[in-house]
Amino acid sequence: MRYISHGLRREGGDTKMLRTKGREMHDPMLKQDLLKGRDQTSRGPIIQSLQRGLGILEIVAKNGRGVTMAEVSREIGLHTSTTFHLLRTLATLGYLAQDESSKRYHLGSKVFHLAASAWTEVQLSKAAKPFLAEMAHQTGETSHLAILERGEAIVIDKIDGGGPVRLTERVGYPRPAHATAIGKVLLTHLPEAEKKTFLQTGEFRPLTPKTITAGPILAQELERVRRQGYAFDDEEFAQGIRCLAAPVRNFTGHVVAAIGISGPVWRVSLDRVAELTEVVKSMGHQLSQQLGYSGDAEGNGGQPSKP
Repeated sequence: MRYISHGLRREGGDTKMLRTKGREMHDPMLKQDLLKGRDQTSRGPIIQSLQRGLGILEIVAKNGRGVTMAEVSREIGLHTSTTFHLLRTLATLGYLAQDESSKRYHLGSKVFHLAASAWTEVQLSKAAKPFLAEMAHQTGETSHLAILERGEAIVIDKIDGGGPVRLTERVGYPRPAHATAIGKVLLTHLPEAEKKTFLQTGEFRPLTPKTITAGPILAQELERVRRQGYAFDDEEFAQGIRCLAAPVRNFTGHVVAAIGISGPVWRVSLDRVAELTEVVKSMGHQLSQQLGYSGDAEGNGGQPSKP
């Protein structure tokens, strides 16, 4: 049997040869990982080094301020030298990034690229479906999920409420962001440069007597939405209709959608707004947690957004 030598590794004074036959690598450490990590429930072997690397990613992801090598070592229960090599490998591959001044580790660009490619509108809608259903059940009003596209709010999913009068809302139909609760939420969490451009150049067409039609006033409204954690449309898009919406965040803390309800003014009365707002915010936060967000409903404590 012929082997090809691929290098030497020295550990604890012993030199170990990595050899391959064809495409199989006969690495004693890999074999040890397989033996140690073998799942007793017959689901197959677990490679311990891979398990440790993924565990480190989870530790870093849930600590928005970043983590030091010592903190990772303590939490995962590994010697600092082993932790160092795992961290260095993950950083070299782009899954982690280390701040030069604080030496803390944060999630790297590769993780964000993977997350961005994994979530499509269809997948987001599928994840939101049970929360939309629960929100419609609790409030009795039509619930919807929306994203921002070219300055307009696009409803990508909805569930009708149980009230005798139902709103006709078409999935995929654009709505003016400045005049809707879902749109205000999405505008509020735009990057500052994009938001500034929108406020300066946007066309704020009046749809009802209550529609906000001036950039400076809309800017004040968006700041209010940011402080409150939700948006309110008081007959600004359609007369006789009120809407409430809250942000949906992904694991980075970035707002990727808005979730909300719409209903006639006699059901979404001013007396009920506080009660309905709590339901909407709760559903938005629960959906955010489903997407991996670890902060609170106000957007505090999660992994910071990438600029």
